[in-house]
Amino acid sequence: MPRLLKFIDAIAREKKRDVLFIAFRSKADWRKNPRRQRVCQWLTEHQIAWEECGPFADECCMRSYEGQIYVDVPYDDTDPMYLQVRDYLEKPDGTMRDPKVVFYLVPLSDAMRNAHHDEPGFWEKWAEGF
Repeated sequence: MPRLLKFIDAIAREKKRDVLFIAFRSKADWRKNPRRQRVCQWLTEHQIAWEECGPFADECCMRSYEGQIYVDVPYDDTDPMYLQVRDYLEKPDGTMRDPKVVFYLVPLSDAMRNAHHDEPGFWEKWAEGF
């Protein structure tokens, strides 16, 4: 069943802050990706809110969903929940514990470049000319 997912940049604009995004490098079907399943299970077990989302919106192409997720924790080096997520995903030197799981910060300033996407009817009008 098709569903509409929010783009990560739209989530940043909605939250009015930088947001955390996890992507999975895999050619496998995202529904069967054991890395993704493990991360989602860990987040759920630690009562860390997350949701499926699309990548940064791009007016030049359409992509299928690849299992990306938004993690609803503010980016804050003093926040225990952020530190817990960071330490689960990254080694102390900042590299990923699993190179096929990528942890991103999407700055609100970058997300604001797509603020025009929030105008009523933008995507409908865009689809007409695609």
